[in-house]
Amino acid sequence: MDKIEHIGIAVKDLEVSNRIFEKLFGVPPYKQEVVLTEGVRTSFFESGPNKIELLEATTEDSPIAKFLEKRGEGIHHIAFAVEDIRSEMERLKNEGFVLLSEEPKSGADNKWVAFLHPKSTNGVLIELCQDKE
Repeated sequence: MDKIEHIGIAVKDLEVSNRIFEKLFGVPPYKQEVVLTEGVRTSFFESGPNKIELLEATTEDSPIAKFLEKRGEGIHHIAFAVEDIRSEMERLKNEGFVLLSEEPKSGADNKWVAFLHPKSTNGVLIELCQDKE
């Protein structure tokens, strides 16, 4: 893992949260998009070398909707940049971590993504991110 790529924050209302984070960072989000496969609408903010991803559920059965129902708004995941997502997934699987999928998925911000189950990472959802070519 190369670095923290971003921190994901689950929010109930993306527009309200965008205004809060615009005030906090002094800039609007640099990117907004819908990820249909995950049932989310996202906004990305940059602060120096750091990125924050706000995530709003677009369907009632999406992982973010379930997270919000169970835990409320707050930090949802920490994402780490990797050079080769498939080899990193294999390495982590061999180390005993539980992957939520066997193959990387297309994610937000032009990335391939994969997640590690929080039960194998002290309750923290970990996302692996690789830039798409």
